[in-house]
Amino acid sequence: MLIGELAGLAGTSPRTLRYYEAQGLLRASRDANGYRQYEDAELRVVHEIRTLLASGFGLDEIKPFVACLRAGNSAGFVCPDSVAVLRRKLAEVDDYLAQLTEVRARLHDQLAQALLSEGGSPCRILP
Repeated sequence: MLIGELAGLAGTSPRTLRYYEAQGLLRASRDANGYRQYEDAELRVVHEIRTLLASGFGLDEIKPFVACLRAGNSAGFVCPDSVAVLRRKLAEVDDYLAQLTEVRARLHDQLAQALLSEGGSPCRILP
């Protein structure tokens, strides 16, 4: 299929597909006239890329998932390299959640102190 067809099916732009190709994530062959031709399997690769990007993965982190799909696996996350990336990403998310929890607690305390200093009663502000 041509780049416009793939872009339409994937819900993205041809420019984005060219970028993914430049990053080594997509494969295209060239017609005699120079037009990119994509195999049907590339649609699944684009969906995998977009899903992982939406989950906060970077393009370099996505490469093992694409390689896993290209190896004929049913999903991009079943290969050892993909599992390693998932573990690292989960650890990053856990660390970030811990930081956000600390920030939330600090803000909650500051708001409670502000309400008390206004002469109000310390009501339950947030759960």
